[in-house]
Amino acid sequence: MTSALSGTTAVLVGGSSGIGLAAGLLLRSVGARVVLVGRDPDRLEAAVSRVRGAGPAEGPDDAVLGVRGDGGDERTLAEAFDRAGHVDHIFITAGGIGGAGPLAGLSADDVRTTLGSRGWAPFAAARAAAAGLPAGGSLTFSSGILLVRPMPGMAVPLSLAGAVETLTRAFAVELAPARLRVNAVRYGRIDTPLLRSLPGLDSDDAVAAAGATLPLGRFGAAEEAAATALFLMANNHITGQVITVDGGETLV
Repeated sequence: MTSALSGTTAVLVGGSSGIGLAAGLLLRSVGARVVLVGRDPDRLEAAVSRVRGAGPAEGPDDAVLGVRGDGGDERTLAEAFDRAGHVDHIFITAGGIGGAGPLAGLSADDVRTTLGSRGWAPFAAARAAAAGLPAGGSLTFSSGILLVRPMPGMAVPLSLAGAVETLTRAFAVELAPARLRVNAVRYGRIDTPLLRSLPGLDSDDAVAAAGATLPLGRFGAAEEAAATALFLMANNHITGQVITVDGGETLV
């Protein structure tokens, strides 16, 4: 089914690392054009080089582009669309765990700032999709399994993830008349630089030991996580859905 993506163009917000970068590598390997959006210039440049190397040597000069900026900013998304010239799919993986902390330790300003800055991002993406994607295009968000297995101190990040899943369905209904599809992937723990930045998960042995507790005996690979996003881009009859990719983690 991914052959249907050959010749299409995808904007990957958060595409300089982790699942977003893995999606870029997979997309380029099947002949898609890729626009990577990221904040860190050095990491973005390295990601562009890697993704270029994943495609055929005779690919066009603009087969892989890098756009530096905040993917939740409409100006950054507009630049990505302008440089691409034509966009078929958007995949949003940028995020993090900003705003985490116990309720008693959070100030009202902290909460408002986090919700305001990150809460706008899905709206910015949906507005860009509505204005710039052709019929048959898609917008794919990412979420996480802590929504169904919450932990103390995660109320603010989980409120944002919950909003993403709610907005996935709302945007799918609103954009359906334009024949645009909106979906989300709810990820478990995936072996990415973000995961390895967490305490106690900074080595291969630590990651392997922690992943061994899952039903499948390991954390997911970034390529496995990204493959679901490509499936949602390629399947023209899926919209308004949240697909869980967690190696069975929510079963235990």
